[in-house]
Amino acid sequence: MPAEADPPADGGRSHALLTLPNLITLARLCAVPATVWVILQGRLDLAFLLFVAAGVSDAIDGWLARAWNARSVIGAMLDPVADKALLVCVYVTLAAIGVLPDWLAILVVFRDVVILGGVVFLWVLGRPQPIRPLYISKVNTFAQIGLAALALFLAGFGFQAGVLLAMMVVVVAITTLASGIAYVAQTARRLAA
Repeated sequence: MPAEADPPADGGRSHALLTLPNLITLARLCAVPATVWVILQGRLDLAFLLFVAAGVSDAIDGWLARAWNARSVIGAMLDPVADKALLVCVYVTLAAIGVLPDWLAILVVFRDVVILGGVVFLWVLGRPQPIRPLYISKVNTFAQIGLAALALFLAGFGFQAGVLLAMMVVVVAITTLASGIAYVAQTARRLAA
């Protein structure tokens, strides 16, 4: 009787590049400059539609990867990069045209730089750690997506909801700070262990 093979270290993911979920993710990544461009052109209505389409494509590529057992190592790395690139670029561009506060865009970008810096720092020390999203980080991502969509929708279609927008800015600022602090604390614990 032949011996059973050990399961792959990458969780059974393939190394294929051209899977349908990966192509959808690549298309989402390519939509980032288009979204930035339409925002800079003052077409926030189109930017809102592109942002929504990106969200729908994210759900579809994830579902396809699971349903067709087409999970891949490349897709696992590319998907969060595409999501983060879109979100960060939308925040920076909306701040540049005055729709969102510039300090909020700086905070959002700085948090991501700190997290990435921690990952690289642990890797350089020879102690790479798997990146597992914390609960507060998931809440933060949800809030960031909600604020970006709300800002694009309100500004793109000429609606006024200053109080709601201001409340969402506060929620995003608090969850961004809390998430950044949580990741720094987690990294410090790993270094101390």
